[in-house]
Amino acid sequence: MKKIMLTIIALVTVTVASGQLRNPIIGGYHPDPSVCRVGDTFYLVNSSFQYFPGVPIYKSTDLVNWTLAGNVLTRDSQLPLKGANSWLGIYAPTIRYNDGTYYMITTNVGNGGNFMVTAKDPAGPWSEPLWLEQQGIDPSLYFENGKCYMVSNPDNTIMLCEIDPKSGKTLSKGKAIWRGTGGRYPEGPHIYKKDGYYYLLISEGGTELAHKLTIARSKNIYGPYESNPANPILTNCNMKGQSMQIQGTGHGDFVQAVDGSWWIVFLAYRNFGGSYHHLGRETYLAPVEWQTGAWPVVNGGEAIDTVIQCKTLAKQQNIKRNKHYTFDKPLEPEWVYQQNPLSGNYTMQNGLLCMESHGTLTENNNPTFLGIRQESANMRVETEVISASEDALAGLTVYQINDGHTDLFVGNGKVMVRTRMKSVEAVLGSASIPVDVDGVRLAIESDGDMYRFYYRTEKDKDFKLLAVQNCSLLSTEVVGGFTGVTIGMAVESGESIFGYFDYQER
Repeated sequence: MKKIMLTIIALVTVTVASGQLRNPIIGGYHPDPSVCRVGDTFYLVNSSFQYFPGVPIYKSTDLVNWTLAGNVLTRDSQLPLKGANSWLGIYAPTIRYNDGTYYMITTNVGNGGNFMVTAKDPAGPWSEPLWLEQQGIDPSLYFENGKCYMVSNPDNTIMLCEIDPKSGKTLSKGKAIWRGTGGRYPEGPHIYKKDGYYYLLISEGGTELAHKLTIARSKNIYGPYESNPANPILTNCNMKGQSMQIQGTGHGDFVQAVDGSWWIVFLAYRNFGGSYHHLGRETYLAPVEWQTGAWPVVNGGEAIDTVIQCKTLAKQQNIKRNKHYTFDKPLEPEWVYQQNPLSGNYTMQNGLLCMESHGTLTENNNPTFLGIRQESANMRVETEVISASEDALAGLTVYQINDGHTDLFVGNGKVMVRTRMKSVEAVLGSASIPVDVDGVRLAIESDGDMYRFYYRTEKDKDFKLLAVQNCSLLSTEVVGGFTGVTIGMAVESGESIFGYFDYQER
């Protein structure tokens, strides 16, 4: 299978005002962040659910500007995704470093459960999975004195056991150490040691409005754990945070910078057009005050906003990405497929991308799809369908979940915008294409509130608006799913050839 390259056209930076941090630090579908520092470099991973390759891994030297270094799970043998949808696949990875080795532990929901992979270089290659006995989701690792401990949440209880990091074998019976403060879904556990205490950070409340972070501590890793009287230490589900665009704050991981300062990465989402979010759960950053022997305080106890007043490690932040992709060099790590790709359906012909259909996006059985995460609310994507077989149906899709997507497709002598919301399917607009036209350019624009769908043939001077759709109709609240929108090229019938792919943030 030949692959695809990207060329970066422009990367816009902004000088950050003194004492300001802009959130999110990684926009769009980047949930469940976990972070570790090795030397002066930070590494961060996110959940990937039904997408392949899995578990994107980012690196940074300032916690603010992040570069995608690759993906942890790049082989079918590491990442079986048969039948996976937005509710299945890879949940909440944790990345840790110990004695020259990087560890990533996670859950493949629906295809195997908890497993761990290792690497000497975070850019890979990573090992084959070591499958683990203790189940529950969101597993994490803690290393101390030659021992490796694992925590996860079977039966809504945070359980601790010792494992062999080389084989994955369980060395001690799992012990219940905390059930949280009473919020539903106690999950996402991480253990840290500071000032003689073992601190246990967890998420509670689910990933919606009630999401929060709580913490407990003990002098013994096996407990008993004392709950922080000031719990939760992070939530926007309160009087201070209820009016913020950012909601659903939770599922975090602490990290200490070289200068001794403490920080936390965590997930949250941004509402658009009311109480709707379509970009998914994103990665955020906040400062932590953690005095000797005291409980950590996140962001001074204040709610999380899109701009936080704090001293940061960077003077500039990358805020806009403009990329032009051509089809003649290896695939860049941001490109993803739905489930494990059928490699023969993605080939190159004379420098162009040829995609052959395999069912539909809604059927969710290894559909022919190649896309990227929508990282900004204000953006534009464009491609050209150069040619297509007589029976082809192909073009661009704005995809939230298999039964929640809107497609700008060419087929049967027409260009059309078709939307699928749960069991309802409708055509939002269509136009005939002249029979002597060879190619059709397709474009989708968004301002955070509306998606606008355009097309242009070689006979048209300008792009023509074909349909408009409210972004909220592709939100988690309307169609379900909790990954976030990806936008890409898809073929649902026949075979089509694409000339390029542009992604511009505004």
